[in-house]
Amino acid sequence: MDDFSEYVAARWPGLVRSAVLLGCTHAEAEDLVQTALERCLLKWSKVQAANDRDAYVHRVLINTFLSGRRRRWTGEKPTAVLPEYAGIDQVNGIDDTDAVMRALDRLPSDQRTAVVLRYYAHLSEQQMATVLDVAAGTVKSRLSRAVKALAQDPNLAELRGYR
Repeated sequence: MDDFSEYVAARWPGLVRSAVLLGCTHAEAEDLVQTALERCLLKWSKVQAANDRDAYVHRVLINTFLSGRRRRWTGEKPTAVLPEYAGIDQVNGIDDTDAVMRALDRLPSDQRTAVVLRYYAHLSEQQMATVLDVAAGTVKSRLSRAVKALAQDPNLAELRGYR
């Protein structure tokens, strides 16, 4: 049990950030990570026996994320302006993070997942193939398509100073 607690303490921030990059709000990301880690706790001996514990946990995280996205609509309604930002000039609030998140939103989920696992979670292509349960070549092609799409994204081009 101490091993699990130590693992969670060390990996929590990174797992939450991975979930945010997958498309969750910060609160949703924390809930998602908590649910994924609960599932891992139930099978902790299996997680410990895995060749790559981080890859195993990321796989559980992604499966939990995808499973949650398949569920029925929860009644949340998107809004252009959040109540806590109602009086703030929205134009000045746009920043690099917003542009990157919007660019990630435009990627198909398989490409977005590949980008998050490779460039944020720093998993190798082989680890990603294990996490995603696909061939290493599939990982390479998803990353290649995603990087190409991000390179052509006009909002990111503006960040780089191109117009």
